Amino acid sequence: MVDTSRPNTPPTGISSLIGRDASGREFNFLPADFERVRKLIYQHAGISLSPVKQDMVYSRLARRLRATGSRTFAEYLDALEKGDSSEWERFVNSLTTNLTSFFREPHHFPIFAEHLQKIGNRRPIRVWCSAASTGEEPYSIAMTVAETFGSNCSHVSIIASDLDTNVLETARKGVYSADRVEKLSPERLRRFFLRGTGTQDGYVAVRPELKELVQFQRINLLDASYAVKGPLDVIFCRNVMIYFDKPTQYKILSRFAPMMQADGLMFAGHSESFMHAADLFRSLGKTVYALAKAR
Repeated sequence: MVDTSRPNTPPTGISSLIGRDASGREFNFLPADFERVRKLIYQHAGISLSPVKQDMVYSRLARRLRATGSRTFAEYLDALEKGDSSEWERFVNSLTTNLTSFFREPHHFPIFAEHLQKIGNRRPIRVWCSAASTGEEPYSIAMTVAETFGSNCSHVSIIASDLDTNVLETARKGVYSADRVEKLSPERLRRFFLRGTGTQDGYVAVRPELKELVQFQRINLLDASYAVKGPLDVIFCRNVMIYFDKPTQYKILSRFAPMMQADGLMFAGHSESFMHAADLFRSLGKTVYALAKAR
């Protein structure tokens, strides 16, 4: 994304008044500013920021202040609340964390493959990766699909979504530095990636036939409805619920449940537990969930 907003160039003398605070920061960052940020990101994206995240919030949003020419956090947040949609997108992108890797939490993928085999090709299979980040997870899902069904996987559709438009653009391109795939087996590297040459040396690209299995789109999990067609056989919602409080988690899970096949599976992150939503989902162990009640 190209940022065309004007740089921060305050008039001479202003910096001495609005400049570095007692901690040496470029901008004053008051407790009231942090609380305001917490409220806005919670309302807009459901993200619950811990008080220990103040330094992280400052460092990430200070870049937005410089880019927009805002002299204070209050000035920046005032402008944000006036409804600048492009800046809202950048605000959210700045505060979302995207840590991922290929076949992260590897114990999930044999379970996923077994579920695919159980369904076979008797009906269309729909999979939703609801926190796609830069693409490593949905492409790991696609590799598992290809390894399970071979070239005959046209009946499987994979929707990969994220709130952050920047990471979705990276995911769509499917180009990664070689160190991102160094833990993949040589067989998977040969089958699913193209090695870069010349100016692209040191990079790999996801093969077109694998990319074709995945459709990327932006979805906010706080939306009242999702642009995902059900019923879904599998939902991957891993390492994103940790950013939501329990009421928000329950609200999202209550939207997931009606979208799923009766025998559908949901995969969560290793540090996530949904015991507070036991009326919606039951644990199968290994952070894998099924619907609590058969339909």
